[in-house]
Amino acid sequence: MSWPVDRTDYGRGMWTHVLRDQLDVDEATFWACARDGVLPDRGAPTPPSEALPADLVYLLISKLGLDETEIVGMSKEEAIDRLQRHWIGDD
Repeated sequence: MSWPVDRTDYGRGMWTHVLRDQLDVDEATFWACARDGVLPDRGAPTPPSEALPADLVYLLISKLGLDETEIVGMSKEEAIDRLQRHWIGDD
């Protein structure tokens, strides 16, 4: 944390400014993050619980030549099974 040149504390107005304008959080959200590690909601989408890992999708496209529209409907187990069948030559 930086301090004023004369080593006094910043006023309440500065603290409010930093929270609101620079960090875009309220005080409760700031302390929940600082003390408890609870990240503030920044609107980032959460992936579906059954989303395929990106490296698995990459392998399906690059090694098997599948189209993304084919992959979208696959479960993780189906995708892994397709790769395993490809690797053992049972395509």
